[in-house]
Amino acid sequence: MAYDHQEEEQLASVKEWWGKYGNAATWVVVAGLAAYSGWTGWNYYQRTQAVQASALYDELQTSVGKDNAKVQRAAADLESRYGSTQYATIGALTAAKSAFDANDLKATKTQLQWAIDHGNAEYKAIAKIRLAGVLLDEKAYDEALKTLGGDVPAQFAASVNDRKGDILAAQNKLTEARTAYQAALTGTDKKSPARQLIELKLEAVGGTVPEEKPAAAA
Repeated sequence: MAYDHQEEEQLASVKEWWGKYGNAATWVVVAGLAAYSGWTGWNYYQRTQAVQASALYDELQTSVGKDNAKVQRAAADLESRYGSTQYATIGALTAAKSAFDANDLKATKTQLQWAIDHGNAEYKAIAKIRLAGVLLDEKAYDEALKTLGGDVPAQFAASVNDRKGDILAAQNKLTEARTAYQAALTGTDKKSPARQLIELKLEAVGGTVPEEKPAAAA
């Protein structure tokens, strides 16, 4: 079908515009399609990774308390293949506990260090506290204190100070231990089951548990 005169003018205008800008416009469209394709592809990749990591983590969980070697293998697979997922960090913490229960302290420390190096702030703090405890048992006091260095989320500050108090008390640095335990006590909720133990440790190093102020009358 032939174009009428108006359509021919419009076509000529389009041809002129395309001659000036068509190549650039093509690249913009191509770039947009590539970005969209990349975004959807990345989301699909992330979902696939999460599903596969979840299956491997379930396999790890079924071996806990039964076969520590299998737990360690599953954790290593999670870390090497799905290290960007939360399953890998949780798997490392689970594998560390399994290794500790099996008296495999080398694997315990390796898994906890992996969680420190790759986990988010919360998991990193948990791993730091646990690793410092292992090092305390090994009498590696300076290394244990170094492990607890750096910032941690506020909700873990009391636990970090509690662990510091344990290490300092083991070194017979009682003044510093008291300071750490007092900081731990200050940051621990009054209803927490851990509070009584911190109070006992504070008193054991010569500290005084502050008396609770009576509630104000209504």
